[in-house]
Amino acid sequence: MTDSSHRHATRERTILHVDMDAFYAAVEIREDPSLAGRPVVIVSDPRAGRGRGVVSTANYEARRYGIHSAMPISRAWRLCPRAAYVRPRISLYARVSLQIFEIFRGFTDQVEPLSLDEAFLDVTASRELFGDGPVIAKAIKAQISRDESLTASVGVATSKYVAKVASDLDKPDGLVIVPAGGERAFLAPLDLSRLWGAGAVSQKKLRRLRVRTIGDVARLDRAVLEAALGRAMGGRFHHLARGEDDRPVARGATRKSLGKEVTFGSDQDDREHVERTLFGLCDGVARALRRRSLAGRTVHLKLRWEGFETHTRQLTLEEPAATTERIWPVARELFRELDDPARRVRLIGVSLTSFAGAAASQLSMFEGSGGPATGRPDDADVRIASAMDALDDRFGRGAVTRAALLDEETRRKS
Repeated sequence: MTDSSHRHATRERTILHVDMDAFYAAVEIREDPSLAGRPVVIVSDPRAGRGRGVVSTANYEARRYGIHSAMPISRAWRLCPRAAYVRPRISLYARVSLQIFEIFRGFTDQVEPLSLDEAFLDVTASRELFGDGPVIAKAIKAQISRDESLTASVGVATSKYVAKVASDLDKPDGLVIVPAGGERAFLAPLDLSRLWGAGAVSQKKLRRLRVRTIGDVARLDRAVLEAALGRAMGGRFHHLARGEDDRPVARGATRKSLGKEVTFGSDQDDREHVERTLFGLCDGVARALRRRSLAGRTVHLKLRWEGFETHTRQLTLEEPAATTERIWPVARELFRELDDPARRVRLIGVSLTSFAGAAASQLSMFEGSGGPATGRPDDADVRIASAMDALDDRFGRGAVTRAALLDEETRRKS
């Protein structure tokens, strides 16, 4: 595609990037109004100053203290010990996310999820029904506020890249509109760090060329960029710096893996505790798979020792799995293959990949008939999982808990 035709194709579209504001923290504040106005930090281990994990997200009050995602919990606590440190409730956030994505799909079926709290929407075909891009963006923001008591920031542009940059410039509760033809002028003054895909190494190479802003990149000859960064990356940045991005919104984009992991509060030498934790992770992954009508064939085990040395193992099953009874024995064996009893465990995780087709595989899992270990309804594990899911749906998560997941004190009392 030539540069002129590239620009013409891009200008015909209306793309929104919707990004929920500090989503996890905002949901927690909505659920507990006593947190309103306080710095709120979502962490895997909320024990003040002693957590070994990292920050998942922080609200804007906490960010004023310099707290940000991926920061070690101990550092966040030193920056702001008075903040509310809250353990994440992913199942709650997932339920809220489903409601928000239903709002998106009320305006267009061209929705590309990027995470629980972020998506691209192509509303080009929706303009005759709902109005232009800014009108649709305002309507989406208003409905999210009315229905979910949350705020979102939205970028409106002719491409995914420019819309994404725009959504981040006026947070929280922002709306930034980049008119067709104004993409290059909009991007020009922005720092090089906002060039999508330009990591630390690429930025360092560009700064050697006296590049400081996206506009500086746009002024460089393509040949210079390709010589500095390689043909593929140099060509990509040549277009992006000019606001040229014709990638489509990938409707129905699906995740390639689904998993959970835990960083222990202190490095663990208690193998029973580690394996019980791994069992809980397998149970959580199985529930998440079933909620999404998925089943995975490849089980991955992640193990990190004290000192951050990390190892992985994987095993592919003969049939896709979506129950704890199918996933747990495999994960346990992978862990035992990797384990060194002389070393303490810092992190344990499990994930599944190689998903079966959502619709077809789920019908075969819960409606077909078959022999042993197929995941069909005459298997006890599937019947048990289905019953537990139904109880959770009716009475809330945790209505039924596996005995293996109870802590020692609870099991002694029972």
